[in-house]
Amino acid sequence: MISNKEVLQLSELIKEEKFIDFKNKELKVGVDLGTANIVLVVVDEKNKPITGIIKPAKVVKDGVVVDYIGSISIVRELKEKLEERLGSKLIYASCAIPPGIDPRSTKAIANVVESSDFIVTNIIDEPTAAAETLKISDGAIVDLGGGTTGISLLKGGKVIGSWDEATGGHHMNLTIAGYYNIDLDKAEEVKINSNNKDIFAIVKPVLEKMATIVKNYLEGKEVDSLYLVGGSSNFDGIEELFEKITGIKTYRSKEALLVTPLGIAKSCLGGKNGK
Repeated sequence: MISNKEVLQLSELIKEEKFIDFKNKELKVGVDLGTANIVLVVVDEKNKPITGIIKPAKVVKDGVVVDYIGSISIVRELKEKLEERLGSKLIYASCAIPPGIDPRSTKAIANVVESSDFIVTNIIDEPTAAAETLKISDGAIVDLGGGTTGISLLKGGKVIGSWDEATGGHHMNLTIAGYYNIDLDKAEEVKINSNNKDIFAIVKPVLEKMATIVKNYLEGKEVDSLYLVGGSSNFDGIEELFEKITGIKTYRSKEALLVTPLGIAKSCLGGKNGK
C-alpha cells in the first residue's frame, strides 16, 4: 500500500474540520465532481494541503452532470463552509474530467464550478491529477469510482491511452442491497461502516469484474504497475485480487478517495498564473 504523507494529512484535516495556517498566501481549490461524492481541496501557492471538505452527492453520473442546479448548490455550500473555516475568500479553482468523457460534459463540469462563484483556471484529466499526487510517471492509474472503472496508461508522465467502463461502487451497492435485502442508501452505509472483510467477501465478484476489465484493456501493453485510486478501492486485499487477475504488480493508496482531488487542487493555476 502506498502511504502518501500529504494525502494522510489532508484526510485528518477534513475529518477534524481544521486547516493549516496559510499566512496570507494565495489559496487554490480543486473541485472533484464524483459519482458518489463531491470533494473540495484547498492548497496554498506551493501546493501544500490547507484543508478540504467532502459531501456525498448523486448529482453526477459517470462524469456527466445529471443535476446541474443541485451540483451548483452543493459546490457553493461547500465553498462557503470552507471560506467560513478559513476566514478567507476562495477565488481560483481547477476541475477535472474522467477518461473518455464527451467534450460537452467537460464544458458542463466547468460551468458548474464557474456558476459556484469560482474562476476556473485549469481543467485537468483525472489520471494526470492522480499521478501528480502519487508522483508517478509510468504505469496504469485505475480509478475505481462510483459508477465506472477508469483506466489510464502513462508513459513518461503523459497519458497515452484511456478507457472507461461501467462497474463501480454503485454496482457494489446493488450487490450488498441484494445480499441483505435492503435499499441502496442503506447498502452504501453498510459498505462504508461495516467490517471490511465481510463486505469484501460480498462484493468480491464485482471487484473481480473490475480487475477483468483492467486486464482486457491492458492486455498486450507493456505495463509494470497498477495504481488503484478512488473510493471503491478501499478494501484490504484488493491489491492481491487485482494482481492475481491481471498479472501486474498492484499498489493501493491510503485514503484513496483524496488522491485525485488533491492533484486537481495542485493543478490550479491561481490568480498569478491564471490571468
